[in-house]
Amino acid sequence: MPLPSLKEQFAALIAAPSVSCTQPALDQSNRAVIELLAGWLGDLGLSCETQEISPGKFNLLASLGSGPGGLVLAGHSDTVPYDPALWRSDPLRLTESGDRWVGLGVCDMKGFFPLIIEALLPLLDQPFKQPLLILATCDEESSMAGARALADAGRSLGRAAVIGEPTGLKPIRLHKGVMMERIDILGQSGHSSDPSLGHSALEAMHDAIGELKVLRAQWQAEFNNPQFGVPQPTLNLGCIHGGDNPNRICGQCALEFDLRPLPGMDPEQLRAAIRGKLRPVAERHQVKIDYAPLFPAVPPFEQPADSELVRLAERVTGHTAESVAFGTEAPYLQQLGCETIVLGPGDIACAHQPDEYLELSRLQPTVELLRQLIRHYCLNPRKERA
Repeated sequence: MPLPSLKEQFAALIAAPSVSCTQPALDQSNRAVIELLAGWLGDLGLSCETQEISPGKFNLLASLGSGPGGLVLAGHSDTVPYDPALWRSDPLRLTESGDRWVGLGVCDMKGFFPLIIEALLPLLDQPFKQPLLILATCDEESSMAGARALADAGRSLGRAAVIGEPTGLKPIRLHKGVMMERIDILGQSGHSSDPSLGHSALEAMHDAIGELKVLRAQWQAEFNNPQFGVPQPTLNLGCIHGGDNPNRICGQCALEFDLRPLPGMDPEQLRAAIRGKLRPVAERHQVKIDYAPLFPAVPPFEQPADSELVRLAERVTGHTAESVAFGTEAPYLQQLGCETIVLGPGDIACAHQPDEYLELSRLQPTVELLRQLIRHYCLNPRKERA
């Protein structure tokens, strides 16, 4: 069967729903996307390995050539949930609107895979001295389970990895971490007319929030990275729930907060500091405090500015490597020994939004950029000199 055209590949991937969501009613398998990619890549002669990470959730690793070095071109196969009523077109149908293609995942980031294939096609008759690996992961938009499983397995990949998240074709070499945490306080309810009849979870939470704010001030005084638009770590008190009536001592209170550490800040050390502040609060108020992450932390990411991949990406794009505020799978590929950057054709401003789009003017520049990277790492591999 002949390979579908670039536009047909985009359309097929977008038509295969693969929502990843923490709400089970909205969560979907990514099997159809993985099967499409494995079929196309297998027909081109790549060796395709599919791994089931959890029921209905799959990673795909396709390879051409062999050896210890090479290049990984990576992306996630899932999308965020969507509300069709807010879209001007069918989100699961590729639509051309002026100078854009519109559809769910066209930018973030199923569209990266057809562009990889387009870049690869004229190179297939050349000898690959080092391998090209094409990685498609599951559940990046929720738990990052696909990338975590890859990192936990510890299997070495290529010398360099490029993740095609939407960056407007500007190389990204660092981003903050993402920690979403929850504190549950169990006190003892009682009649509000006599404070001795209970232990207020709400008053204990008031003190716990005070301790979080103290830590936040300490971390913001200690850590600063001017390469970020917000150069300090942030801690956002996102939502709080507790109590049930004004005339009852509050017996239970829960707080959820978001912490964005800078590169160089270890999530487990931050959690240890928080636990150290909460223990005295629990003793003072005679309450039970449970503290745990809502999800495993996404570590902060930084690829050194003088690394080969960063220098190469800056040269071929004409842009100095920057930072972004959002988290990616980059730290997990970096854990596997890859020099890693984030570099893709989409715009983050339209990701996770109705009428998600990709500018048609970005297609050919992305293809040419990927082709240069494949040539550098796979066809003519050599260690770049400073």
